[in-house]
Amino acid sequence: MTTTTLRAGPAFARPVPAPQPAAPGPAAEAAAVGEPLLQVDGVSLEYRTRERVVRATHRVSFDLHEADRFVLLGPSGCGKSTLLKAIGGFIRPVEGEIRLDGRGVSAPGPDRIVVFQEFDQLPPWKTVHQNVMFPLLASRSLGRKEAAERALHYLDKVGLARFADVHPHQLSGGMKQRVAIARALAMQPRVLLMDEPFAALDALTRRKMQEELLALWDEVRFTLLFVTHSIEEALVVGNRIALLSPHPGRMRAEINSHGFTLGSLGGSEFQAASQRIHRMLFEEEGAGA
Repeated sequence: MTTTTLRAGPAFARPVPAPQPAAPGPAAEAAAVGEPLLQVDGVSLEYRTRERVVRATHRVSFDLHEADRFVLLGPSGCGKSTLLKAIGGFIRPVEGEIRLDGRGVSAPGPDRIVVFQEFDQLPPWKTVHQNVMFPLLASRSLGRKEAAERALHYLDKVGLARFADVHPHQLSGGMKQRVAIARALAMQPRVLLMDEPFAALDALTRRKMQEELLALWDEVRFTLLFVTHSIEEALVVGNRIALLSPHPGRMRAEINSHGFTLGSLGGSEFQAASQRIHRMLFEEEGAGA
């Protein structure tokens, strides 16, 4: 797959050529810079409706390296959430392969933890502390004492240690998402998968959560795969962005966006980059290639 760069400035990504059936996956290209942590190699995904089989993604390829903040960006229906579920091990590709640490992904596992956008992902009868402890105990990763200590550690990281003994119904939507993030990071996964985690929040809370996520990444340096349909959010959260075409999702371009931060919002270069990405996402297939 051809990879080009989008920076703060005039150099923008060019469209990725449509993949050919025999095209090599990303592994050979990545060899020169070290083995990727996660490889998505020519992955096609399908789901069945009553009437027909629908192709969600078509021969998508990309790599993630340690501490990447990689964003899947595309319009509704491009298969980005379906792709995230496949990486999580919940859906099997009909074509291609997903590899983590060089091994094929065939089922869910504690090395890939998902944070969803819904606020009701926390069992309401458990306290915040118990919610963060639960997957550590259920997976037998740690004993109760060690799990309690690690849970408090990550609650402190997201600023919620003083709410450890309250129940989810006593929290705001943003606070519930912070608990979900703490619970995921407490498992110390190889890859943290986030499926539009801030989409249901109001604009101010969403911005605050983006700030907190980036601050947490600066401290912990986890590997992140983040799904969004917001161009602005992709530029802020990601250091690399995969642009997926409308249904079925194909790799239109992969861009490097590490030059943008929350401080770039509203700037002329940021706005120009956002407009360019919008045109690349929604132009007719093949235009400008």
